[in-house]
Amino acid sequence: MNETLQLFSLRGKRALITGSGRGIGLALARGLAGAGASVVINDRNEGKASDIAARLRDEGIDADFAVFDVTDREQVIPAIQRVETHIGAIDILVNNAGIQRRAPLEGFDERDWNDLLRVNLDGVFHVSQAVARHMLARGRGKIINIGSVQSELARPGIAPYAATKGAVRMLTKGMCAEWARHGIQANAIAPGYFETELNRALVDDPAFSEWLCQRTPAGRWGRVEELCGAAVFLASPAADFVNGQTLFVDGGLTSVV
Repeated sequence: MNETLQLFSLRGKRALITGSGRGIGLALARGLAGAGASVVINDRNEGKASDIAARLRDEGIDADFAVFDVTDREQVIPAIQRVETHIGAIDILVNNAGIQRRAPLEGFDERDWNDLLRVNLDGVFHVSQAVARHMLARGRGKIINIGSVQSELARPGIAPYAATKGAVRMLTKGMCAEWARHGIQANAIAPGYFETELNRALVDDPAFSEWLCQRTPAGRWGRVEELCGAAVFLASPAADFVNGQTLFVDGGLTSVV
């Protein structure tokens, strides 16, 4: 491998991806593994996490799993310690776990608001803090937060979701401000509209899909595998001087009016 390509190698690194039992998280696990990383799958359900890790091992990927709910600090801290002690050091953290709730803002249910905050924002805080304590001791680490195009753009019906993703974008900058001097690079990926279970209602809506394809310069929905290049870059030595940034992977959606 030549010197330039070596910059993108993740060989010898271990990545923990939260919420990686399906969708974007699982795609990112495969993408990082394709660049040489060992991966740790996370889900709240032990059977599901174990099955996914076993499936990845059948594909030739070095995979393990960690069971915890990102919203529960009392689960997160000991779970991260178990990974560090029994599996190995976490070199790369991908904060992917997230949920969506849709409703008009004036009638948005408080429970849904609180659920969005707990998963999309509190979860990033809890897991990042627990992992960063180990990274700080080692003087190195990569944190990749999965944001959203909604950290830049709003749409009716998802204002609270957009608020959480805007907060994740600023938390990413805060991580940079606090931890960059200690060898940690914290960045975010902001996906546009991708075909995932989270967006199933929109994917199945012909009128919305037509609007989206007209609104997006690329003229189509994104495919989850198209997020892997950004993740590999931000997790690799090639991004050692990239910090506090949000990389939009959106087919050009945020570049046009």
